[in-house]
Amino acid sequence: MAYKGFNTIGQHRKFSLAGRDLVVQDLNNAMNIREGSLPGRPEYGTNIWNYLFEPNTPDVERRVLSEIQKLIDADPRITLVNTNFFSQFNGMSIELEVRIVPNVDVETLVILFDQDSNNATVRPANN
Repeated sequence: MAYKGFNTIGQHRKFSLAGRDLVVQDLNNAMNIREGSLPGRPEYGTNIWNYLFEPNTPDVERRVLSEIQKLIDADPRITLVNTNFFSQFNGMSIELEVRIVPNVDVETLVILFDQDSNNATVRPANN
């Protein structure tokens, strides 16, 4: 099964994405939208941005990982296998081990929440 979609971010002429690249871009989009800010879809997005300036406590880590789980659960194309949370000077980094359907292999993605740029970036762990 190949997923097909539309994307204008970082594209010059070809505005379509498919398969794994589309799923990762959709996850990246969800990480960058604050919950309640998308017209007509108030449940879409994440509250992770509310925790960037909080002290790095087990409760904050639990809440962030709960938000990640909520986003992954909302997308049937991706399954969460494991997470690792890292606090950084300018934000936080979360390492996700995921399966992107229909693949059975586990892939590692890293999400960097940068409070300076107010942007989340999802990338493969090997980049």
